[in-house]
Amino acid sequence: MQWSELFDAENEPQDSQVKEFVNSPLWDGLDGHLRQEYNVKPKLAYSNCAMDAGLWKGWNVKYKKSGKSLCTVYPKQGYLLVLLQVGLREMNETELLMPTCTEYTQNLFNQAVVGHIGKFLAFDVQDENVLDDIKKLIAVRAKLMTAKKL
Repeated sequence: MQWSELFDAENEPQDSQVKEFVNSPLWDGLDGHLRQEYNVKPKLAYSNCAMDAGLWKGWNVKYKKSGKSLCTVYPKQGYLLVLLQVGLREMNETELLMPTCTEYTQNLFNQAVVGHIGKFLAFDVQDENVLDDIKKLIAVRAKLMTAKKL
């Protein structure tokens, strides 16, 4: 069953229901890391996006720091779909980081088109190595957010 079918716009899921639906230790790995490392609390938001046969539709989990997005997680059964922005200010450092990332992440990054605000990467997170890549990319983003405030 699709996530959007379980929880429509008027039926917001609880944290425990998100965790139960995803049913993967990778959820705890990402959620726990973001909460602890960046002291952020996730916020649920509903998307009616019909793109990609409704892949993006339903409740998603947004992690923001200082009003800027660290990432957005779309719960899927057995895995996570994580949308991560690499802003223009982060591009150089991210390019230097790419050789340390998995081939999967490198391909996502190289295939993404640079827009006026950077690149958007959509990760199917089904293994720990890809999750580690996401954590590294978020660290670059968070570091530059903090540097901008100084």
